[in-house]
Amino acid sequence: MISRLDMFDVLMEVDPTFQPVWDAFADKWRDQTELPLYLALGDLARHVIGKLEGGQVRELQHIFAVVERWLADGDELEREATTIGLLEDLQNRNLHKTTSPDQLKQWLGPRSAAQWIEVERFWSGQIAKA
Repeated sequence: MISRLDMFDVLMEVDPTFQPVWDAFADKWRDQTELPLYLALGDLARHVIGKLEGGQVRELQHIFAVVERWLADGDELEREATTIGLLEDLQNRNLHKTTSPDQLKQWLGPRSAAQWIEVERFWSGQIAKA
């Protein structure tokens, strides 16, 4: 089981270039008893999109392998945060300047691909909004 406390440690093992982003995030929220996971995952989404737009795609396979682990081994909160905080942001066309969210699909594993589709279905109205 991957805990909220170590999920980003696992990520930085495969992509140490996220470390400065994480350090700035952790410093900003250091007075909080619990870090706002959704905001951290939003930062990760922008980081991933930046890599895609910059042609630095070598790490994307490894990053999405970690995302698969979060979805497989995380608790319910981590799985939900990964879906809504990361995958939904990755689909946000407003965050993409020179790329398309669809370009990221090639790195999705089975769990993240299924969640990606669920997010698409939600925003297209195929799944009733709560």
